[in-house]
Amino acid sequence: MQYKAQIPYGAYWSTPFVRWQGSFANLHSIEFAAHVAKRELAKRKIAPDEFDHAVLGISVPQKHAFFATPWFTGLVGMGRVGGPTIMQACATGVRVLATAAHEIESGIARTALAATCDRTSNGPHLYYPNPKGPGGTGAHEDWVMDSFGCDPLGQHSMIQTAENVAARHGFATAAQHAVVLRREEQYRMATADGSAFLKRYMTLPFEVPAPGFKKTAGMLEGDEGINQSTAEGLAKLKPVVPNGTVTFGGQTHPADGNAAIVLATAERARELACDPKIAVRIHGFGQARAELAYMPEAVAPAAERALQQAGRTIKQMDAIKTHNPFAVNDLLFAKATGIDVMQMNNYGSSLVWGHPQAPMGTRAVIELVEELALRGGGWGLFSGCAAGDTGMAIVLEVGDA
Repeated sequence: MQYKAQIPYGAYWSTPFVRWQGSFANLHSIEFAAHVAKRELAKRKIAPDEFDHAVLGISVPQKHAFFATPWFTGLVGMGRVGGPTIMQACATGVRVLATAAHEIESGIARTALAATCDRTSNGPHLYYPNPKGPGGTGAHEDWVMDSFGCDPLGQHSMIQTAENVAARHGFATAAQHAVVLRREEQYRMATADGSAFLKRYMTLPFEVPAPGFKKTAGMLEGDEGINQSTAEGLAKLKPVVPNGTVTFGGQTHPADGNAAIVLATAERARELACDPKIAVRIHGFGQARAELAYMPEAVAPAAERALQQAGRTIKQMDAIKTHNPFAVNDLLFAKATGIDVMQMNNYGSSLVWGHPQAPMGTRAVIELVEELALRGGGWGLFSGCAAGDTGMAIVLEVGDA
């Protein structure tokens, strides 16, 4: 099928992604996302009053997050625009796009802003009162660290899901490290020629604001905290889990950042696009859930369902991007689909540039659009996993308007 909602070409952006406890560690993620959105919309000469809907995706609570989307839109200058706030862990980026697209599909909105933001740095420590606890004491939770470390349904960590899949499918450490080296090589395609690919959607150098958003605290030339791996260095690493296969080199790192995509009807998309001759059409969404504690196995069936809705096969995709918190994810996806694991994820992926959760999928979709544009058009797929052994995917097409 073809959705009524399109992505105006060029009407999207991402900050650099910064390894946690880095340059974005003290920036409130919602205020930061609004600060960036206001600047990026002005850069594209898109007025805030063009919008009649917005969706905000966030997976790590920040102060005043109860007000979320209306607060965010108010800060951007969209004082009359409302919409929902979405949280679906690492699938939040695609879920936000699907929610915005369905609003346009139903005719409720014409132009929507799908924004995503997260800060894994300095995550909140939450206290849950319990009058019936011993002496009236309550329970507490470190939102980021405890979520990484324990799925309450199975009492297992996220890395254990990767180990379960590696054991089931026989993915040894050496094979995982080979994928890591290839993904870093692909990322260097994005930083070549003065980061020419990144600059297609990212403002560089990037001004890092001070927490009050009135002064500039520093400048970034690109993503901060990227690993520079070697085969020899990776070979020296021991698995994180005893008797396991996944090393610190074979997985991503927590990060901070934000990203956003404008969606609109076809007519409005042509008016808002940086190049009205290019159309970015959405053809399918898909979701899936794998067996408990086998999270990476959700990526392929989510992709298959998006492809079914689009009426396409994976062999017809000109570019494929995945969310790969572990190198195991891509090994399994390639095995399940027959795709060459070394050819997907050109220009970068979350395995390399980090894992700020909500905006991770948004940035991947943006890079997918730009890769297809560089090819002169074509069809693309993004699919990724999320906590709870779930996955979401999107199929889109870049072509002539």
